[in-house]
Amino acid sequence: MRPPGVPVTVLCLLLCATGCAAGPSLEDRDTVTAPPGDSRRLTVGSAGFTESDLLAQMYALLLQEAGFRTKVLSVSNRELYEPALERGQIDVVAEYAATFADWLNAKANGADAPTVGSPDPARTMTALRALAGPRGLTVLDAGRAVDQNAFAVTAAFAAEHRLKTLSDLGATGLPIRLAAGDECVSRPYCAPGLKKVYGIDVTAVDPKGVGTTPAKQAVQNGQDQLVLTTTTDATLDDFGLVLLADDKHLQNADHIVPVVNRARAGSERVTRALDRLNTVLTTADLAHLNEQVDSWRRLPEDVARNYLVDKGLVRG
Repeated sequence: MRPPGVPVTVLCLLLCATGCAAGPSLEDRDTVTAPPGDSRRLTVGSAGFTESDLLAQMYALLLQEAGFRTKVLSVSNRELYEPALERGQIDVVAEYAATFADWLNAKANGADAPTVGSPDPARTMTALRALAGPRGLTVLDAGRAVDQNAFAVTAAFAAEHRLKTLSDLGATGLPIRLAAGDECVSRPYCAPGLKKVYGIDVTAVDPKGVGTTPAKQAVQNGQDQLVLTTTTDATLDDFGLVLLADDKHLQNADHIVPVVNRARAGSERVTRALDRLNTVLTTADLAHLNEQVDSWRRLPEDVARNYLVDKGLVRG
């Protein structure tokens, strides 16, 4: 059953025509000097995939526990929800630090602008906050959970070659076919990075997508040896796969961070409510929560509530 006060609404494409409370776009402002807002009714955005739904439900429940009235608004992509966040049609959203920093940087400085996200969490957060502030957005502290690119092999392959890290794989000198997206051929975090940073002999990229079922099956059946997925992939066990640690930090710091509209949700009360999740939620926790929704077919709102109750963050 859906918890009271946390309904899920589907955002229509004509977002600017909705009756949500809205302010002027902040895209062209260099500074924001208005005091932080403290609206009693807050809209939490979700990007419409399992992990985003779970995080949105947890944020909404934590805010309810702090005395706010909340609703969850499901939006299909960042191109829609980020402008809505600036306008105050959405007040809070869970984001990924390095990815969001690079997205805002491209929006401000063009698609060809040098990336600002990096494997260094502190540097990434500094860049992200500098880009978010002029848009009227406040980036709260990052938590322990990280959802970033990761690489997996079969458990049998790992055991045979005594692999725990990507460095271990590079040291074997084995020829490796990699199941990933088309862009992996040129992206520095993917095939070029595996070769340069880890010395892995990537002989071919099999274009089956990032963490897709066909990509995992290709590794499972031995057609490929390595698959590009994410650190919170909930289905690796189903395919007999295990992650290899990114021990030289090739991947960017995609820690999960709450981003809020400063004019509506920039108060210390909101910050305190959401910060409670930071010391509790881990990457492994998030992967398990994803699994409960994707594999066990449980509702995101039920999984979110059970987790927060178990952790003592909300009342049962």
